[in-house]
Amino acid sequence: MRTKRTFQKVERHIPTLHFSSHVTDKRGNRRFSRADSVMVVCLMLDVDGVLVDGRPSDGLRWDHDLRQDMAIPTDALAEEFFKTEWNDIVIGKKALLPTLANALKRIAPAVQVEDLITYWFEMDSRIVEPVLADIRAARRDGIPVYLATNQEHLRAAYLMTSMGLSDEVDGIIYSAKAGSKKPQPEFFRFAGEFTGRQPHELLLVDDTIPNIRAAQSEGWNAVHWDGTEDLHTILRRSIEH
Repeated sequence: MRTKRTFQKVERHIPTLHFSSHVTDKRGNRRFSRADSVMVVCLMLDVDGVLVDGRPSDGLRWDHDLRQDMAIPTDALAEEFFKTEWNDIVIGKKALLPTLANALKRIAPAVQVEDLITYWFEMDSRIVEPVLADIRAARRDGIPVYLATNQEHLRAAYLMTSMGLSDEVDGIIYSAKAGSKKPQPEFFRFAGEFTGRQPHELLLVDDTIPNIRAAQSEGWNAVHWDGTEDLHTILRRSIEH
């Protein structure tokens, strides 16, 4: 298990970068080349469905074999927990552990809540390697990258520590910490304050259309992630625009 690193404070000034197209270094890594002077883009990247996508073994939903593996009916878990409790949990009004424990008492009393959370997080941890490679390329060339995601506290910590993403991004903005979630405008305002960036300096890449529209309404740049373009292409086009 990787340990959590200490984040460096993000500089509040806005650097000027000179990006145009990309070149390839001696190791075959893509890098942005310098050509035209533009204001830096601070990339705000969604997690689930973009950087992290399903089970490590096959990319299927984390709960695909939940009934078989843990004797928990997925439909009952959805009805007794996700539909009724999740909204308050994901914006930080309720804690995951006791709330899920209460639901399990009703639908699967033999299951320990810690075991379910471990299963859930481990089964929902497949990192999309091409996206990660493009994050690394962007950061090598001075583009800050933050995760902008609807998460509760425990999984946000799992993403950054157990999955090692604290070594790959400049920070995480998540809904339970913000007290609001995408697509609520308060989330985007919190993110701007957290990073010290103006709305027009921020680029959201997200797989959910309402989140894209909400970000644009707040003055952000935003691109819908549908898998037809890689992150490098999206970022390069947005910088050159």
